[in-house]
Amino acid sequence: MNDYRILVVDDEEDLCEILKFNLENEGYEVDTANSAEEALKMDICNYNLLLLDVMMGEISGFKMASMLKKDKKTARIPIIFITAKDTENDTVTGFNLGADDYISKPFSLREVAARVKAVLRRTWQGETEHAPEQISYKTLVLDIIKKKVCIDGEEAPLTKKEFEILLLLLQNKGRVFSREDILNRIWSDEVYVLDRTIDVNITRLRKKIGIYGKCIVTRLGYGYCFEAE
Repeated sequence: MNDYRILVVDDEEDLCEILKFNLENEGYEVDTANSAEEALKMDICNYNLLLLDVMMGEISGFKMASMLKKDKKTARIPIIFITAKDTENDTVTGFNLGADDYISKPFSLREVAARVKAVLRRTWQGETEHAPEQISYKTLVLDIIKKKVCIDGEEAPLTKKEFEILLLLLQNKGRVFSREDILNRIWSDEVYVLDRTIDVNITRLRKKIGIYGKCIVTRLGYGYCFEAE
């Protein structure tokens, strides 16, 4: 299994389900939306790739892509357009909007899987290969390679889950993660985990990182984030 999350946006429900089923068989985590309006209500920042149909309701795939590319939070998320329109002008429009690929209907599912894999490898693998070995905030240092956290040179005895939560929050300072987000990312392979588990681990983590515990902020009704002072 991999950690890539994909959002499929198409007004054909059957097509969404087919793509979801086949991409999940490839190891991806896949969500669907049947309109741009529905998709824009979702936390798009959590996705690594979007598959967008061009011809939808009031907000077309092109319009939705344009909106996302203008927002700093979503501008870097790669987009593959899927559409029955395959004229040169449509293709050029898609690429001018920042599309990473363009697939015309009808298509083979093997083709979609191959193109998805290629776009993800091209856009995200480079970042993984050059990922920093350490992340720090003031005197708080998280060593990704050695899997340990030190404060003022003293190691904090974090559990595996506490370490992974802190890593997630530090890598995304200021971004709020819901309990569901954290469960999906940290406890993804476990069958049944209570939301309360997140709260308990956050409480313990705050205590263990001392003065930096107050940087892990609770946004009531939304979730948690690491907020720099």
